[in-house]
Formats: sequence, structure tokens, C-alpha cells
Amino acid sequence: MPRLSLVVPAYKVQGYLPECLDSVLGQSYTDFEVIAVDDCSPDGSGAILDQYAERDTRIHVIHLTENVGLGRARNAGLEKAQGDYILFLDSDDTLSDGALAAISDRLEATGDPEILVYDYARTYWDGRVRPNQRADLLEAEGPDVFRLADRPQLLDLLQIVWNKAYRRDFITRTGLTFPPGYYEDAPWTFCSMISAERIAVLDRTCVLYRQRREGGNILKTVSRKHFDVFDQYGRVFDFVEAHEELARWRVPLFRKMADHYLTVLERPGRLPRNARAEFFRRAAADYRARLPENFERPAGSHGQKYAFLEHNTYAAMAGGTAAAKLRRSVKARAGTALNRSRRSAMGIFYQSRLRFPIDGNLALFSAYWSRSVSCNPAAIDAELARLAPQIRRVWAVRPDAVNQVPEGVDVVPVGSRAYWAALARAKYLVNNVNFADAVVKRPGQIHLQTHHGTPLKTMGLDQRKYPASTHMDFAKLLERCDRWDFSLSSNSFSTAVWERVYPCSYTSLETGYPRNDVLVNATVEDVRRARAALGLADGTKAFLYMPTHREYQPGFTPALDLARLADELGPDVTLMIRGHYFYGSSPHVAELRRSGRIVDVSGHTRVEELYLAADALITDYSSAMFDYAVLDRPVIVYASDWDIYSAVRGTYFNLLEEPPGVVATSQAELIRLLGSEEYGGADATERRAAFRRRFCEFDDGHAAERVVRRVFLGEQSPLPFVPFAERPHTPTPDQALELVERA
Repeated sequence: MPRLSLVVPAYKVQGYLPECLDSVLGQSYTDFEVIAVDDCSPDGSGAILDQYAERDTRIHVIHLTENVGLGRARNAGLEKAQGDYILFLDSDDTLSDGALAAISDRLEATGDPEILVYDYARTYWDGRVRPNQRADLLEAEGPDVFRLADRPQLLDLLQIVWNKAYRRDFITRTGLTFPPGYYEDAPWTFCSMISAERIAVLDRTCVLYRQRREGGNILKTVSRKHFDVFDQYGRVFDFVEAHEELARWRVPLFRKMADHYLTVLERPGRLPRNARAEFFRRAAADYRARLPENFERPAGSHGQKYAFLEHNTYAAMAGGTAAAKLRRSVKARAGTALNRSRRSAMGIFYQSRLRFPIDGNLALFSAYWSRSVSCNPAAIDAELARLAPQIRRVWAVRPDAVNQVPEGVDVVPVGSRAYWAALARAKYLVNNVNFADAVVKRPGQIHLQTHHGTPLKTMGLDQRKYPASTHMDFAKLLERCDRWDFSLSSNSFSTAVWERVYPCSYTSLETGYPRNDVLVNATVEDVRRARAALGLADGTKAFLYMPTHREYQPGFTPALDLARLADELGPDVTLMIRGHYFYGSSPHVAELRRSGRIVDVSGHTRVEELYLAADALITDYSSAMFDYAVLDRPVIVYASDWDIYSAVRGTYFNLLEEPPGVVATSQAELIRLLGSEEYGGADATERRAAFRRRFCEFDDGHAAERVVRRVFLGEQSPLPFVPFAERPHTPTPDQALELVERA
């Protein structure tokens, strides 16, 4: 049997769960098991648990058939645990390095106590780590093993279950289980601590307690479920009544109860406004019913609040709270006035239009910092025209790019009065990046973030750890992301990344990328048309080369000798180059361009047409590989500087080990692969198939329709996905030519 059993319940934590599990599996101490409980999570948490269990036999997964809540999910884990000691770990928290070894050593040193209490620290999205403010209570003083009566001040610690190791036979003997509802930790922690005969402490931070910026915390949820606290303390006092030897704990537990009730009542963001008086009356009734004989209230204002409960005087309590709120409001208004004066750059005109009613039939689109009409927003625009033609569609475009907009597109130049009016009044704002800081998110407006690629390189908050992003203001970034109502995703991998690195209160829409619909639905004619527009003759093999940007380089440094590559590949091959890197005026390169063997497609706004025309993609670390994989055509990764790129920019997986095809790390190797056609062989095809199943998960040709029906038409039941094996395959250029010749 393992020495330690860690019970890890999981519900809607796909963005944090891998980090949690990695922190456990990476421990130097190995004599443990993990009982992971999927509490019928609607996201990818259950699948993540299964993936980890396949790789490590110490993980045992329980999939519940209905959502039962945190307490009962822990009970399900307890039933399967086999270790000498039970530890609880919430699935968005992590263990510190060496935590399990320190816990095991302390258990052995103290002769296997019934409970070991260890320390924790709070961690924040911005990198701050705040130690437990009552860590002093865990300092070694007196005997190594004791009863709570010897150190009653331990009750002043935050009463949580995950900062303790419990001997399993003690749990069984005491009959401890978790009740349903909010505040389920209270009965467990109080009843276990007052019952234990042998307690020990460990003055070491073992758990890193994640303070989520948005969501995932019942303490920040406005709900009547906070009334559950009354039932939980009812269970605590029922336990004391059933054990006469515990009568001495009535007074300390009464204080904890009163303080807890007051906390729920006073903290904003918990109780609905119309439930506060009812909660106070319930709290006052409990107070009077359980008031110990000769009880002395605390001194000062805190004791006054006890008096309010004792005398059931809600009006007096509410009056004091209102006065404090008024003082805060005056201070806030002063700050608002100051901020308003600083926002003058936003423009008086924009401010005036913010007072106009929102136009429910107006949608404003933007892509790539308003540089073009393209990407996911363009695909959604086209589908919106089909399904909801009553909605007027307008594009924000930079003045210097307006003349490049396709005919028939309604444009508002960025910075113009029409632009600010549209921002102020449009009900729908669609972008694949963020709108400017100056944009105000009005109640009733819907912001749709489409993103513009599956992330290989680190994004959002994950960039804080890498030198290429030291210039970013992450607080400002998250303020912009706070405006999102919806975030699109083309695979569950991306969803988990977005939810972790942009911790805001949006809804994730796993729809597929609308821009990739054409890559699923394109016909022979579409492929032929795309090649003809680029001047590609029948029989010509076309490679599309799309390298990514490197933030750590002041300018673009070409990684390939394009002239040499074209020479080596021969006259029947055309290189399409997408990027700003034609460097110098080499006569040889100029001749290759005039001959059509090198085609600069950097200014082509519809990258999807380039994908359709290309026989294969050559890229380094660009997200183009994820989109091109939808076509199920060869992808060649040219990763000559992987070590530098992954170290400076950070990546989510090792592309050299999990590529969508063959990998070359030098130009000579690239030329050899392309010349041998190994890039289209069986091994490359097998790698591409695994890559496609992972990253083209939702791209079935109906993404734009899903988005329009959910966001613009309000439909709640999404279109079912076409099974992966049944999705149509766009013909390759060779297949398209063959079909035409047959016809």
C-alpha cells in the first residue's frame, strides 16, 4: 500500500489541472497514489486525467456520472484511497518542490500522528506570493506531538482540509465524511481537529494556493448557496453534542461560527442583496440558540457586531455597513473624476456617443490590429450575412489600408468619427486581437474574441517567465481581456491555454476556427482557382514557406538561403514566401522571382487561399502548421534555432518530438528531405495524423455557423460535430488536376 494518498477532485479546471498534476508527479518522494475524481466536469478535465493516468500508474481516475460538488467528490476519492495517510489537493493548486518528502519525513519523525498540519502560501496571477499570515502558529514550540487543547490557537488558522495529512485509520474511526454544499470544509476540519489525540505541525510551505483572478471560487460567487453555512455549523455542533468529552470546545467553536457568519454577511460578492436581511435573521437565531452560558463578547467594534446578532437588530448592523460603504463611495467618486479628466484623449465625441442607445443590429469587425479584412472575423462576417442579413456589418480598418479592402465591405477608418460611433453603439464587437485600451465595454455589448492561431509559443500570463516579453504590461492586457464575452477555440488544447493565460470571466466556445471552414469544404474548382490566381502552372509543385516572427531579433534574419533552396529543388518547384524578408538586391534572387520560381505572397490577405494552392507547407514555429494540417497535406518543420526560440519565447510542447511531419534542423537536411519526398512518406503521414487529431479537433467545416448561431442568434444548442473520420477532404492540387483531366 502507498504511504500517501492524494485525493484530487476536478471540475472545470482544464487550464490548471496539468500544472497541479505535474507538481505532484514531479516530487522527489514517490511512495504515493493520486485518486483523481472527475466530478462530471463539462470541460476537458476528465480527458486530461485519463491522459495522465495512461502515463503514470500511480494515478487512479474516478469519473462520476453526475456533478455532486466538491465535498461528495472528495468522499468518492476517500472510498478508493489505500494510503496510510490521506492528503487533499484542490486541482487548481500545486505542491511546492519537495513537499511530499518533507511531509513524509515529519510524519516519521513524530511517530505517525493522526493529523499533520503544514503551511501554505497564496499565489497570484501577477506572480506575487503571499505567505500565510498566521504561519507563526506552525512554529516548533513545545512537544512535537500534542492535542489541540495544548495549542488551541491552531483554530485561528484558515480551516481548510488541504493543509493537513490525515491518518486513514483515524478518519475511519472518527467517521469523518464531507457534507454537501458550500463551506464543506468546516465540519471536517473542526470535528477532526477537536477529536485528534495526536497532532503535529510542519513549519514549511507545502501547498501553493492559487488565487484565481476570475471564477473558480465560491467565495466570489453571488448565490443563496452561502446559506449552506448554517447547515455546516449545525453539523459541527451536532458532533459536539454527540461526544460529551468535547464539550469544552463549545465556546471556541461558537466564536468561529459567529465570525464566519459575519464574514459571509459583510463580504461583498457573496449574498444577493435581497437575501441579506434573511441571512442575518438566520445567523441571529443560531447565535441565540447556541450562546454559551456566561459568554463574553469580544471588545470594540467586533463585539458590537456580536451584540447586533444577539439582539437581532439588522437595521443597526445595516446602518453601520451603509456608513462605511458611503465613505468608500466618496473616495471612489473622487478617483473616477480624476480618471475621467485623464481620458480626454478618448475624445468628447466618443463620450457623447456612449450615451446613445446600443444598436442591436450593428456588428463591428476588426482583424490583426485593423490591418485587413481577414481571418476568423472575415469568415464570421460572411456567415452572418447568410444567416442574419438584418445585422449591418462594419469593418474597422487603418486609414493606410482602406484602399486594400475588398469591394462591397463597409469600412470605418480607425480614428474617424464613424469609427468611434461604431465602437460606442455596436452591439457586437468581433476581433482576433484586442481593441484599444480606450474602448469602453458597455452593458449590453458583446465582445467576441476569435484569436488567430493555436498557440505553440507561450501566450498571455505564461509569457511572464520569458525574456522576449519583459516589455508587456500584463495588468493592462487582462483589463482588455475583461471585455471578452466569448473566446473561440479550435481544439481543447487551446481552450485550456486560453482559460489559464487569460483568467477572465468569458465563455469559451469550442467551435473550430471559422477561417478553416474553407479548408474542409473547398472543391476542385476552389483549389484550381487559388493556384491560377498565383500563376501556378499545372504540374508545378508549390511549397509555401511561412516562418514566424522572433521578438528577440531587431529585424528579420532569413533562416534559409532562398536562392540556393530554389536552385536545389529545380525548375519544376515554386517557392511561395509569406513574410517580409526579401533582403538585398541579388540579381540571382531577382531572376528567380521574375521566373516565377519564388513568389512573394506576403501581401496576400487570404492565407487560406495560399494553403489551398500549396502542395506542402514549410514552416518553423508558426501557427500556420495547425491550420494547414486541416488539409491533411505534408508539413515540413524547419527548426534550425529551436533551442534559442524555445528558451527565449517559451513553448507549450516540444515540436521536435511531436511535429506534424518531418523535421529539418539545417538547410542541407531540408533539401535532402524535400528531394527524397520523405516528407510525404508513411512516418510523416502517421505523425501528421496524430497531430491532426489533437489540434484539428473541432475543425469540421461548420465553425462559422456555430459561432453565428450562438453569439448572434442566441441559440444554446450547438451544432453537433461531424465525426473526424467522416469529414470531407479537400483535394490536393494533383488530385484536382487529375479530376479535371478525367472530366
